[in-house]
Amino acid sequence: MKTLINSEFGKLEGVIIHSPGPEVENMTPENAERALYSDILNLSIAAHEYAQLEGILNKVTVVFRVKELLTDVLNNIAAKKELLNEICSHEGITHEAEHLADNHAENLADLLIEGVPLERNNLTNYLNHEKFLLRPLHNLFFIRDSAMAINDKILIGRMANPVREREAMIMEAIFKYHPSLETSAINSVKTDIKLNPADNAKFEGGDLQVIRDDIFLIGTGMRTSTQGIDFLIESLKQQNNRTFNLIIQELPSSPESFIHLDMIFTCLSTSECMVYDPLVYRLNLYRTIHILIENGKVKIQERSNIPSALKKVGIDLKPISCGGKDDLWIQEREQWHSGANFFALSPGKIIGYERNVHTLEELDKNDYAIIPASDIISGKVNTDDYNKCAITIAGSELPRGGGGARCMTLPVRRTPLDW
Repeated sequence: MKTLINSEFGKLEGVIIHSPGPEVENMTPENAERALYSDILNLSIAAHEYAQLEGILNKVTVVFRVKELLTDVLNNIAAKKELLNEICSHEGITHEAEHLADNHAENLADLLIEGVPLERNNLTNYLNHEKFLLRPLHNLFFIRDSAMAINDKILIGRMANPVREREAMIMEAIFKYHPSLETSAINSVKTDIKLNPADNAKFEGGDLQVIRDDIFLIGTGMRTSTQGIDFLIESLKQQNNRTFNLIIQELPSSPESFIHLDMIFTCLSTSECMVYDPLVYRLNLYRTIHILIENGKVKIQERSNIPSALKKVGIDLKPISCGGKDDLWIQEREQWHSGANFFALSPGKIIGYERNVHTLEELDKNDYAIIPASDIISGKVNTDDYNKCAITIAGSELPRGGGGARCMTLPVRRTPLDW
């Protein structure tokens, strides 16, 4: 499958996911904050909820799973050696690379995701308070952040927190070596950056939205730095024969529900978007900036908000309000539980959490049919029967991890849109 993502809402043809597993349970209240959680999840409930998302995707598109892809890559001797050397060098355990390589591919994939227990076989290890030599990847099911497709290329993220850096290494190996995925180039903020290495260049996929092949919407805040965006600008400047528009939205550093841009704004179709009104429209300190890249030159201007900035470049989206239009407290509550975080299967056909009832009511007012995931999975109804629909998945545990349907999906191919 060739990588091709030139919109947020073209018909989905291929997606990568990772179902939460034992790595989620390898967490305690003491280390939850380091793992970027405010609480520990109940895996049995989270897995049941995630199965609804996976069941929907299985009905409508080709689904790739990280553990299966990684296992295949680890069967390639050269790829396994390269990945293990990178991981072990980065985590300061180069002496363990050879020992880890002795594991067969499937078991090694489990270890790299679920964690490698620390053996208490010497005094240093015995006195070590850590349980793991390689810590579990608690956040891997939020697959969106570690890699992202931009047109026919893949950008490997540079994660804001060390606990997630191995995720990017794994995804880079998958895109580089797996025969089922083809991309014309892999740009890595981690390795190819032309800025001073001391600069704080961070870039995560939850902050990038491809609106059109020449229009990108990017958030800058807790997880994506201005230096990371500068890397992308420098990369785009090299394409001298093209014009690009970047709409940059500043994000608050707190609360944690503003972790990425897709927690306050997501595209639903060629004509509609979901917005968190207090940050997108109301008077605040957070600027919206339009960057025009043309013939290798950069021009920067401020705009009043995201929708008006998009309208300036020919994308006119009607906003639908997360939490409804009337009650600020309800808006805040539903935004906290990823009420603005929707994932489009095709224009106007989206997935979100069933718990955000006021957001769903607002979608209903805008002619979206509200469909439980079970109706799609069982075959009772088909998305083709609807012009617009919002498919709802259960969300009592998954939102506590800090993300929604968009966060848990990494699309690699969508049908190009005829604008």
